[in-house]
Amino acid sequence: MPRIRMPKRIEFENDAGQIVRYVRRGDGGYVSPQASVAPDVVVGRGTYVESGARVDAGVRLGEVTWVDHDAVVGQGARIGSSVHLSPGSFVGAGARVADHVHLGRGARVEPSATVEAEASVPDGEIVRHRYAQAA
Repeated sequence: MPRIRMPKRIEFENDAGQIVRYVRRGDGGYVSPQASVAPDVVVGRGTYVESGARVDAGVRLGEVTWVDHDAVVGQGARIGSSVHLSPGSFVGAGARVADHVHLGRGARVEPSATVEAEASVPDGEIVRHRYAQAA
């Protein structure tokens, strides 16, 4: 099976008419040059880290995940695949966010807390221990 070659850099025009640039990290995730991402962070294939975001040491970002503008991911946190961390959201050190999660604007996942798969954490919500989507 042929290997798909991922470009080292991409740029495109966003809806506001601005040119946005990203640099590939690892196996195919892309990071804005205006983001702060520790050197040892694992960025999954198809994942984007936007400008102003901060991702600390020891973090693992799953595939097809979007770390939006000004979001913060603390040291050693684990973020699953197909996750959206909205602008200004915060994931504390050692926290776990499972697959297919949406974290609303300004939502906070405190250090060592867990967000279960398929959950949608509302804007401004604070997760202190565990958050699961209501059935």
